[in-house]
Amino acid sequence: MLHTMVDEPTGHHSATLIFLHGSGGAGVTVRSWIQECFARIGDEEGLQFKHIKVIYPTATPQPYTLTGGEPSNVWFDRVALQLEAQEARKSTDKMLEMLAELIQVEIDAGIPPSRIIIGGFSMGGSMSFHIGYRKRLDLGGIFAMSSFLYDDSAVYPDLKELKKKNSDVTMPELFMTHGTQDELVLFQWGRKTFEKLKELGVKGRFHASNQTHLIRSEELVLLKKWVLEKLPSNLISKL
Repeated sequence: MLHTMVDEPTGHHSATLIFLHGSGGAGVTVRSWIQECFARIGDEEGLQFKHIKVIYPTATPQPYTLTGGEPSNVWFDRVALQLEAQEARKSTDKMLEMLAELIQVEIDAGIPPSRIIIGGFSMGGSMSFHIGYRKRLDLGGIFAMSSFLYDDSAVYPDLKELKKKNSDVTMPELFMTHGTQDELVLFQWGRKTFEKLKELGVKGRFHASNQTHLIRSEELVLLKKWVLEKLPSNLISKL
């Protein structure tokens, strides 16, 4: 089971948001950075809601090729940070199952899949593509910030096969942001990923910003607005 940091809703829990950190990060650190970003613009509430539980999991440490094989908190291994590199599917699929278990816990607690959104920053966003378009097409949405998929990613053929079996299958809406000045995960990688998913029937929004490889307040404001659009409160106010 993954270690998690959780912000419980202040009111009735009717939806869940899962935010995955980038490579080498942790749930507690990405949560702290998000809070700081919102505080800078005077939004002390940030990603804390009356009806949405927010979960920040931490990836289980595993050997990471890009750090010389040393253990790191990563959602999957990477042999290279290039669009044409091979996807490390064994480690990806292992973490896919662990995150699916985390989602199932929420479903077992009474939260419908359509009221669950998962996404993340950088590698966290990349992992979310696998969850939403290979494992749980019934989720309420997928978001990715400064993320991409390899050209040979299993997401593309798996999604194509799912659509072949069921042409009427619905897929989670996608929300993506990417900085045009990103020096680590190039802007064109993220844009290409979005366009390839779009060709396979995924509907969504892609926001470009004049930023580097970092979560920024402006992107979080857009994300928060989208989350509340997808997961509105289902509580009926009494007049």
